[in-house]
Parts: sequence; C-alpha cells; structure tokens
Amino acid sequence: MVWLWMGLGIGILLLGGCSLAPGGGDAVPADSEYAAQRQRMVADQLEAPGRDIRNPRVLKAMAAVPRHEFVPETERHDAYGDFPLPIGHQQTISQPYIVAFMTEQLDPQPKDRVLEVGTGSGYQAAVLSPLVAEVYTIEIVEPLARQAEATLQRLRCTNVHVRFGDGYQGWPERAPFDAVIVTCAPDHVPQPLIDQLRDGGRMIIPVGPLHEQSLVRLEKRGGTIHQQAVLPVRFVPMTRARHAP
Repeated sequence: MVWLWMGLGIGILLLGGCSLAPGGGDAVPADSEYAAQRQRMVADQLEAPGRDIRNPRVLKAMAAVPRHEFVPETERHDAYGDFPLPIGHQQTISQPYIVAFMTEQLDPQPKDRVLEVGTGSGYQAAVLSPLVAEVYTIEIVEPLARQAEATLQRLRCTNVHVRFGDGYQGWPERAPFDAVIVTCAPDHVPQPLIDQLRDGGRMIIPVGPLHEQSLVRLEKRGGTIHQQAVLPVRFVPMTRARHAP
C-alpha cells in the first residue's frame, strides 16, 4: 500500500484468474464508464516515456482489472489517477504505476505460487490473479482483509486466497513460494519471508524508515540472497501483531 511514489473497453476478463463478465450480478457495475479510463491509464502512466512498463501480460492485466472496484465509492472519480488513494484504516491503494512496476519486477509466471504481504483493498492481488497460478495474500487490518476477500470473491478471483494475520510471519503452511511481493515497508527484510521463498524465487519489497525507503528486488539462488535497490519509494510501515517480538 504505497503512500507516495518518489521519482517519476473490456466486457469480459478471463485470463486464468479473476473472471469478470457482463450479466454476472453486480460484479462490474457500469464498467463501460471506466474502460476508457483504464486504457488511458495504461497509455499515459505505464507505457509513457520515463515509465516504460513493457511486459505485455502486465499491461493486459492492468488494462483489465477494474481498479474502481477496489477504492471507496467516494474516491471512484479518481480511481485511475496517477496517485495513491485512501482506503480507510490509515491505509492506501498504491499508485497504478507502482503496482505495475512491482508486478513487472516480480516477473510473474503462469505456474507461480505468489505470496503477497499487505492485501489492502485487494487490487494488487487482483492484478496478479490472471498472471499466476495461485495468490496467497495476508492483511493485518481485519476489516480490510474481510472487505478485500469479499471484493475478490465478487469479482470471481478464484485463485486468490486471503488471510487475516501478521504478514511478517508469511504463510508457512503454503510455502515455498515462487515469488513474494510486499506492499508495506519493514525496516529489514523479514527472515520468514526469505525462508518461504523457494530457491530460484524472486521478492520485491520496500525496506527502510519512512523517508529513506528503497524498493528492493531479491533473488534466492543456491541458498544465497542477491538483492538490488530499484526505486526510491515511500510506503506505509509494516504493522506487526502486538504479541510479536
């Protein structure tokens, strides 16, 4: 759930994850009003010079997933703007560019099992849903977890599994994961997340104090972690369970 980035018409979606179809109850109310906005978002915010998101699968997912379904109704007029939005409980939905950038950096593959820490409203999980086999997403704010789960179910994202809990600890009974994406900022990379990443796996995570965060990409190769800072960012801090050490 990114606070601020520091630096710079679809009727049916059936890409192997979320299934959005007309006539499917209230799954996509008045989606035609937003389809053109999604196309402009992709063209102006993601593919534009200086942004340069190029992965065609990521661009297709970003053009298809209805971001307006993952923001409060009071914010829907800004759903496709080039900025984060509040989603309640002092949390935000990330700027579209940062969602696309992190997704591209994760290099999602069709057979991947992905762990997400920081479900928020569920938008990042919905973007990942058509790109991978399974998404396991954890949110420590219970009302957000329940709301995200309901939204993802309504949009028929059947390969996304939501858990309320402490994301620092990961989801050990579902490990190992091919990729891990973290959308809140700890002051260090949690060891449980490293342990749950399979050999050859990738992780994208913001790390550092509020005003000195870097988005870091890690790879585990032969049991060794290789990491590189790829973008300065400012994310909401990672929240730990009260009983956590």
